[in-house]
Amino acid sequence: MIMTTGTLTRADLAESLHKEVGLSRSDSSKIVEQILTEMCGALSQGENVKISGFGTFVLRDKGERVGRNPKTGIEVPIAPRRVLTFRASQMMRERIVGAD
Repeated sequence: MIMTTGTLTRADLAESLHKEVGLSRSDSSKIVEQILTEMCGALSQGENVKISGFGTFVLRDKGERVGRNPKTGIEVPIAPRRVLTFRASQMMRERIVGAD
């Protein structure tokens, strides 16, 4: 796996696909873009995305609540919103913990 500066990029994924599978760099890049486009499309339609052995991207609706400006201490209402969360699979958690 190729990693630069602690961040895995689209280019890194495409390069890894190119080396591991043997596809052309152009085809590898197109596949990575296609996968990300499908994931974004599903999430934007309110669907969760589960990748077996990796984890699940889950959309959650958060209700309105009262927050506080840390600088001034003034209470401010925070509007309801939808947030994206990621929950790693058990297999991924074990691999991360074992990597130490």
